[in-house]
Amino acid sequence: MFRVTGFLAAVLLSGSVFAQNCELTIDSTDQMKYDKDSLTVSSECSEVTLTLTHSGQMSVQQMGHNWVLAESGDVQGIAQDGISAGLDNEYLKPGDERVIAATEQIGGGESTTITFSLEGLEPGGDYEFFCSFPGHVALMRGDFIIE
Repeated sequence: MFRVTGFLAAVLLSGSVFAQNCELTIDSTDQMKYDKDSLTVSSECSEVTLTLTHSGQMSVQQMGHNWVLAESGDVQGIAQDGISAGLDNEYLKPGDERVIAATEQIGGGESTTITFSLEGLEPGGDYEFFCSFPGHVALMRGDFIIE
């Protein structure tokens, strides 16, 4: 009886241990902060679904936030080029091929969800997420880890 129970427990636990983390959540605030400085996904995920919430109260025009994924070396250039693109373009240059994935800009009390492919991204690659609202990239960025 103990062997059967032990075996069943091992089988049931192994499913939760090896479950793929393909859904992520991250919160943003009126203090220009994300609640996480890194996000990790499994290389076994073909797609990732990310939900961004804004727990603040300020409007998208005053304190908008989004979530943008790019290679680390491209972050500053994307943010700089996005300023002139304006809020109507989510502060991202239209058609910018350096952007891997991006949500829309949201204001306090709002949320947005995107699903994007990991195709072409490498485990252990140098990726970062950031907010492209003007001036936010200095404080609102983190590591995106594929393992």
